[in-house]
Amino acid sequence: MFCDELKLKITAGDGGNGALSFRREKFIPRGGPDGGDGGRGGNIIFRANANVNTLSHLANRKMYKAESGGKGKGNNMTGLNAEDLILDVPQGTVIYTADKQQQLADLSKPNDIVILAKGGKGGMGNLRFTSSTNQAPRFAETGEPGEEKEILLELKLVADVGIIGLPSVGKSTLISVISNARPKIAAYHFTTLIPNLGVVNMSQFGGSAMESFVVADIPGLIEGASEGKGLGHKFLRHVSRTKLLVHVIDCTSENPLNDYKTIISELKLFDKKLSKLKQIVVINKVDMIDEESLKQKTGEIQKITKTTKIYPLSCMTRVGLKDLMFQILKDLTLLKKKERKISIEENKKVVKIPVLHPHIDRIKFIINKVEKTAENTIFHVGGKRIEQLIVMTDIKNPEGLERIYHYMGRMGLQKAVEKNGATFGDIIIIKGKSIPYRK
Repeated sequence: MFCDELKLKITAGDGGNGALSFRREKFIPRGGPDGGDGGRGGNIIFRANANVNTLSHLANRKMYKAESGGKGKGNNMTGLNAEDLILDVPQGTVIYTADKQQQLADLSKPNDIVILAKGGKGGMGNLRFTSSTNQAPRFAETGEPGEEKEILLELKLVADVGIIGLPSVGKSTLISVISNARPKIAAYHFTTLIPNLGVVNMSQFGGSAMESFVVADIPGLIEGASEGKGLGHKFLRHVSRTKLLVHVIDCTSENPLNDYKTIISELKLFDKKLSKLKQIVVINKVDMIDEESLKQKTGEIQKITKTTKIYPLSCMTRVGLKDLMFQILKDLTLLKKKERKISIEENKKVVKIPVLHPHIDRIKFIINKVEKTAENTIFHVGGKRIEQLIVMTDIKNPEGLERIYHYMGRMGLQKAVEKNGATFGDIIIIKGKSIPYRK
């Protein structure tokens, strides 16, 4: 089954809890605390794999969760760090947030990797909290929860050349005779239900064996494809990465000129950038009409395409195939040179300026809302660091609650709520946990 779009929920592993432990050994009357730290939770990593060509292997599950870190133990034994969960996806996979408002990663090259959900930190054991004033701490941290996200995976085939055209114009036949792709070919519409990808080796056309490129055959477009009609709209995004389009027209059609205009219109409606890509126009099945009719139909299309040369082709008899392939190779070579030149010029222009303002993740706390009720005032507080502390601390443990008060004072949160009128009986809520305000 071909799958090129998939929504998943991913959850990284939780950190292991730190150990609350004391040494109790014969002849050692004052063993003291010896609780070890918890292990780190597993990350969720996505990796581009050139041997994978669909997302279907991930579609059988809607949620993926990495393993949690091991718990700390006595005798200062640290819990095991969990293994990362690596999910292989096809080269060309773009990852978005579930609402598609933000792009998280673009895995366009082989072995590209991205950590999409980070595993939680392991909690510290009570050995870490010993001090000159607290020699027997009865408190240990809980593990930090792993990150949780809902994501959308979208596959965009990584091909140099995209073959486009109406249904049954001969796209599948063309890709089958020029590459190693073996698509379904039949004498009816929409035989191609999924995009086909093939590698063209120019040695079969008299070129160098070192010259090759990747070509994609996109399922037939019809009028209204950009609005969701037919099959082509689902796969138009697969041509967005291509450098060159081969536009195939059936010369036996009643109105080849109208067929050409239909495809150009749909490309513009879907994405204006696609319509601006360089195109090679091919008029196919020339073995099925007489020379006079071919000349007339070619001339009509030529007027619209203006400077674009139209290549007559017969996939069945191989007429015009060699000329077409060398033109594709020539255009690709020029386009790649142009891309490299632009890339070098852009890199020269880029001047890295240091950003001096702090990143939101580094903000220790922020008072999001002050809610006044008949009985008291409730302060809703957020911020990465204070939230991390609260989720890793058992505030039911008196020593754990004292730890939170200590950090609230060090961070300036205590003073901040006091400036906002905090008095005895008020509540500070952090990550769903309620902490009574105290002077």
